[in-house]
Amino acid sequence: MTIRVYVVDDSAVVRQTVAHLMQGDAEITVAGSSPNPLLAMPAIRKAPPDVLLLDIEMPGMDGLTFLRQLMQEQPIPTVICSTLSTQGSAIALEAMAAGAVAVVAKPRLGLKQFLEESRRELIGTLKAAARARPRKAAAPPARPQAAPVGAAGLHALSVNKPVVIGSSTGGTQAIEQVLLSLPADAPGIAIVQHMPEKFTAMYAKRLNDVTSVRVREARDGDRLERGSVLIAPGGRHLQLRKSAGQYHAHVFDGPPVNRHKPSVDVLFRSAVECAGRDVLAILLTGMGDDGARGMKALHDAGARTIAQDEASCVVFGMPKEAIKLGAASEVLPLDAVAGAILRFDARG
Repeated sequence: MTIRVYVVDDSAVVRQTVAHLMQGDAEITVAGSSPNPLLAMPAIRKAPPDVLLLDIEMPGMDGLTFLRQLMQEQPIPTVICSTLSTQGSAIALEAMAAGAVAVVAKPRLGLKQFLEESRRELIGTLKAAARARPRKAAAPPARPQAAPVGAAGLHALSVNKPVVIGSSTGGTQAIEQVLLSLPADAPGIAIVQHMPEKFTAMYAKRLNDVTSVRVREARDGDRLERGSVLIAPGGRHLQLRKSAGQYHAHVFDGPPVNRHKPSVDVLFRSAVECAGRDVLAILLTGMGDDGARGMKALHDAGARTIAQDEASCVVFGMPKEAIKLGAASEVLPLDAVAGAILRFDARG
């Protein structure tokens, strides 16, 4: 079955180039295009496409407002195609929180050449997005209250067993849901979320602002303490290392692993070496297989491992691959993951 893509972008170059790129692939086609959301809405309502390729900054109605409205009326897998200036990155991140499944960065200059050179990646992203199952945004859970001072003090003295999490498509929303359900003294968490380079610092700040835990983009040497969450920087790998009983972040450059940088497998394999069975590994929604083999190594080392279930995934790719390898100790719905983290912590 041919995947039907609808393009909403005020750039005629983008609309024409995308249509040209699709001509060489029998599995995908441009079903229509519009220069702004106001013109696109009637066509999309009449014949919903399989995937929407959406710009952010457009006249009449911006892409973010359009996306939020669309996700409330008739959720459609949406890929954001936007310039990633500082302001554009922040808005595109809001779009991901609103339900977009992926982001493709486009430059302000050399746009046609960029799209042609990125043809394989763009088409692959659109095909993967077509398999996504976007949902209407759920009301966030109540922010947990901080633990009483005495209880927090006791936790601070307990063994710090780390939690490592990997995710991709749909993961920005999934991670936020998990962290919103954790108290301020939760175990230290290291996260690899596949995300463009300019996004991770803003994403970490957003999570830090809305959750009870302390979230930041990981820096080399950062200590993974109770109540702290370290997000792997876009374009860099993240490993855990242990020294004098404490876990630290090692952030470094290197070739992509499983086509990704940061890579979940890089984080998970480092956890095997420094934590062994004293770690909880979680694979959330995402396309591809990054993290599956690393989780299998953790499982074989005696660590507790969790894969998100198919019903609650936006894309059941990475968890599915881990399950196929026998790497998951448990398969849980997303709303049960935070509770599993706290039970892991309580066991000491």
